[in-house]
Amino acid sequence: MTSVVRDFDVLIVGSGLAGLSAALHLAPTHRVAVLTKRALNDGSSAWAQGGIAAVLAAGDSFDAHVEDTLVAGAGLCDPEATRFVVEHAPEAIGWLRELGVPFSEESEEAGGGLHLTREGGHSQRRIVHVTDATGAAVQQVLIERVRRTPNIALFENHTLVDLITGPKIGLDDPACLGLYALDGETDEVLAFRAPHTILATGGAGKVYLYTTNPDTATGDGIAAAWRAGARVSNMEFIQFHPTCLYHPHAKSFLISEAVRGEGGLLKLPDGTRFMPKHDERAELAPRDVVARAIDFEMKKHGLDCVYLDISHQPAAFLKEHFPNIMARCLELGIDITREPIPVVPAAHYTCGGVLSDLSGRTDVPGLYAIGETACTGLHGANRLASNSLVECMVFARAAAGAIASAPVRERAELPAWDDSRVIDADETVVISHNWDELRRFMWDYVGIVRTNKRLERASHRIALLQAEIQEFYANFHVTRDLLELRNLVQVAELIVRSAQARHESRGLHFSRDYPSLAEPTAPTVLVPPADR
Repeated sequence: MTSVVRDFDVLIVGSGLAGLSAALHLAPTHRVAVLTKRALNDGSSAWAQGGIAAVLAAGDSFDAHVEDTLVAGAGLCDPEATRFVVEHAPEAIGWLRELGVPFSEESEEAGGGLHLTREGGHSQRRIVHVTDATGAAVQQVLIERVRRTPNIALFENHTLVDLITGPKIGLDDPACLGLYALDGETDEVLAFRAPHTILATGGAGKVYLYTTNPDTATGDGIAAAWRAGARVSNMEFIQFHPTCLYHPHAKSFLISEAVRGEGGLLKLPDGTRFMPKHDERAELAPRDVVARAIDFEMKKHGLDCVYLDISHQPAAFLKEHFPNIMARCLELGIDITREPIPVVPAAHYTCGGVLSDLSGRTDVPGLYAIGETACTGLHGANRLASNSLVECMVFARAAAGAIASAPVRERAELPAWDDSRVIDADETVVISHNWDELRRFMWDYVGIVRTNKRLERASHRIALLQAEIQEFYANFHVTRDLLELRNLVQVAELIVRSAQARHESRGLHFSRDYPSLAEPTAPTVLVPPADR
C-alpha cells in the first residue's frame, strides 16, 4: 500500500511542448512536478517536422489564419478558441526565440528574418521552422531550460495510473486531488498530491496499426480524465497523415507536409499525378482530402503505396530544407534528389480529446488538459497543418495564468493505493495479444473510410477486450504495458461511440453510409456515466 505522499503545487503529466511550456511558466511561483512515462524527449513533440503556424509576414493577417483554420475544420471549429490561438501565436513564437530556439532564417540576399514556409490548407507562408526538425529543436531547448530551472522536479519513467478525485475543502463537486503513478524503476505505485493537475499526455495514435506517433501515444490523459468524470469531444476526428514513409525498415517515419508545400507531387507508380482530379488545390489540399485520395487510389489500383516526388527541386534546396528526411531516406536507399518517396497514410493526430475551455480547465475542478490531450475547439473536424504546436504553447500559458490566479485551498487526504490483494501476472502474452488485436481491428474497421457495420464490429470487439483487460487489471500488479492497453481500449471505445453518433461525412470522419454533410451540425460530446 502507498504510504508516502509527494506534495506539489502543480502536477504536470507529460513532457512535450505543452507540458514543459506550462512548467516553465509556473516555475517562478509554484512547485511543479513533471511526470513522464519514459524519457523527457520521448513524446510526439520531438517528432514534429513541419513547424509552427503564426502570422508574422507582411500581407498576412489574423483574419486569414482564422479563415484557413475554419475552412480546414469543416464547420466545427470554435470561432472564439480559434481567434484566441491565432492572435496569441506570434507571442508564442517570440517566447521560443527568447529561449534560444534556432528557427531557420532567410539569407541576407533575401532580406533576412525568419524563413516562412507554406503547408497544405494555408493561404499564406506562415510556418516558422527549424529546417525539417522543428519539434526536436524546440524540445531540446525546453528540456535544457527545464532541467536547470528551480522549482521543477522531474519524474521520468513514471506512468500515470489514475487521477485521484474526491471532496475538496471549499468545493461542492468532486475535484482532482492528485494522481497515482507507477515508478518504472521500482514497480511501486506512488501518490502525488497537488491542488492543480495538468494533463499534457499527447494523443492516441497507437490505437491504430499504422501511425506516425511514437510508442508513448496511448491516450493516457484522455482515458484517465474520462474515468475521473470529464467529458470528451470530437473523438471521431482522427487525422491520418497522408505521407508516412512506406518501407519495411522505417518505423513511423513521417514525410513532412512541407515537402508538398515546397512543390512535392503525388504520383502513381507510372508517374501519373492524381491529386488534381480529387481537389482543385491538388497537393496543397487539407490532409483529410489528400489522405482519402491516396487511400482511394491505392484501393483502386491495388497498390501498397503511392509516391511523393520532389526530385525536380535542386539538390542543394532539398539538403537545406529537408536534411533529416533526405538523410533518413538515403539510409534506406532512397535518394530523394533522383527518385520519388514511397508513402502511405497513417494515423497522425487526435483532433478530439478532453473538453476544455480557454484556460485549459476541464469539467473536473483542479484538472486541466492542454495540447493534443485536449479538445479546445481549435481543430474542429480537421486540424490545419502546424496549428498543433502553437496550440500547445498558447494553452500552456493560459492554464498557467488560470492556476496562478486560482484561490488557495487546503489539501485533502488521499486514499492509499491498495495492491495487497493482487499478484504478479503469470501470462503477459494476454496483454500483447490484446494490444495487437485492438490495433488491427481499429485500422480495418475505424480507419480512413468507415461504415455502420464496421463500427458495430469494432464496438463488439472492444466490449470483449474491456472485460478481459478489466479482469487482468483487478487481479494482477499493474505494469506500463497493462496501463497503456487499458487506456487504448478506453480511447477506442470513445472513438467508435463518437463515430457512431455522427450521421454524416465531415472533415476527417468519412462514412459510406452517410456520405453527405448534415445541417445543422455540432461537436460530438460524450458524458461519462454517473456510476463510473
